Amino acid sequence: MNIKIGEAGRPKRGVLIVRLEEEGRDGVIEREEGRETLILVIGERKMMTRRTLILLARKVVREALAKKYIEIVLDFRQFHFTHLEMHASDVAELLVMNFLMAGFSFQEFLTEPKDGFPKIRTIFLTDVSSKDIKEGVARGMIIGKEVNRSRHIATMPGGVMTPEILARHARTSVKGLSVKVTVLDEKQMALREMGGILGVGMGSEAKPCFIILEYWGAGRPVSGRKNKPVVLVGKGVTFDTGGINLKPSDSILGMNMDMSGGASVIHTMAAVARLKLKKNVVALVPAVENMASGSSYRPGDILRSMSGKTIEVLNTDAEGRIILADALIYAKKYDPSLVIDVATLTGAALVALGERASALFTQDEKLEQLFRHLGEESGDYVWPLPLWDEYDQEIKGTFGDVANLGKTRWGGAITAAVFLKQFVDKAYPWVHLDIAPRMTTLPDEFLSKGSAGAPVRLLVKLLEKF
Repeated sequence: MNIKIGEAGRPKRGVLIVRLEEEGRDGVIEREEGRETLILVIGERKMMTRRTLILLARKVVREALAKKYIEIVLDFRQFHFTHLEMHASDVAELLVMNFLMAGFSFQEFLTEPKDGFPKIRTIFLTDVSSKDIKEGVARGMIIGKEVNRSRHIATMPGGVMTPEILARHARTSVKGLSVKVTVLDEKQMALREMGGILGVGMGSEAKPCFIILEYWGAGRPVSGRKNKPVVLVGKGVTFDTGGINLKPSDSILGMNMDMSGGASVIHTMAAVARLKLKKNVVALVPAVENMASGSSYRPGDILRSMSGKTIEVLNTDAEGRIILADALIYAKKYDPSLVIDVATLTGAALVALGERASALFTQDEKLEQLFRHLGEESGDYVWPLPLWDEYDQEIKGTFGDVANLGKTRWGGAITAAVFLKQFVDKAYPWVHLDIAPRMTTLPDEFLSKGSAGAPVRLLVKLLEKF
């Protein structure tokens, strides 16, 4: 999909003009003198919010796709709601990101029909002259494309997205950009005593790996103080059977998307490099396949993490936190200004929040407020849950230092976060995002089925402003 500034030229078949109205019939097509106009009823303009503007942008594209139009023309001024107090360039960025997201669908394994898949070729923004708006369009294109690339690889079947292939994809995604990619194999991880990642990966023929992406847009840190990087850690479980604690059949479908956190941080790095942000950012992706086999790790096993702290395995389906433990320890070598881990970690986060927001954990109130604010700005919504020290007792091990499961069935999203906290050990500011609630799209979001691409937009916003 292309976004162009200016008129589409003379009216022709396949071009849809969009007009917003405060009242009337929604979704009506008016035809006059060769012009076909889609009427979208939005109610009172003053009632528009940033959230509803996001949905409106997507609805434009989904309506056009459903009616098989190939070009859309819209007056930018109609979509700039001044009471939202958004700069015109920010409006352009938001619109373009969501146009692109609405136009994406995962068609990798579908046979294309004779007349092709419905596709919007071009969206024309009229009455746009400001250089700032054009820059907003360019930024929206970069971020929107990386969100969709994240959605694409996260939706790929587990059989064709192994840890090794994910590592290969990481290299490809930043090819030609100022990003250094390093991939540690089993032997290299063993030398670093990454017993958590190696333990979880034991049961699969697809060998685990540890993916490192480094972007030094502000120059490497000086004397360990200036320009400290932000480190992003993404869970990269390319398929999760649950291991020996095998998932039930109604829970195992979709577990190819258990590497959504890894996909999001890889494509956040690509977006940051394409935007040429003057920031230092590192992404770490522990990549494994959690399979049930004769060589799988077992309930009752005790794994030794990179820090030397031991992990008592009470359930092999709580594997994500185990591999993240090694990654959080590895992050310390960068002396980071902030570490953010992103993981489809717990079904308990879904129980707590439904499917509208990711669970946010941090003991830093300023970071909590910042993430909530940027979540609203970006459309990747987050909501806080407690990370109190009192919960530490819940994951105290009997035969190992920490257990990978809480002592009761209650508060599973919290005990998973508290488990991770043991490996951060106040070495750096830290935020944990449990994106299990936002792993997949919802029907009323005007997005195709599959990965939601969370939280690439939020992470880019954060890296711009932190």
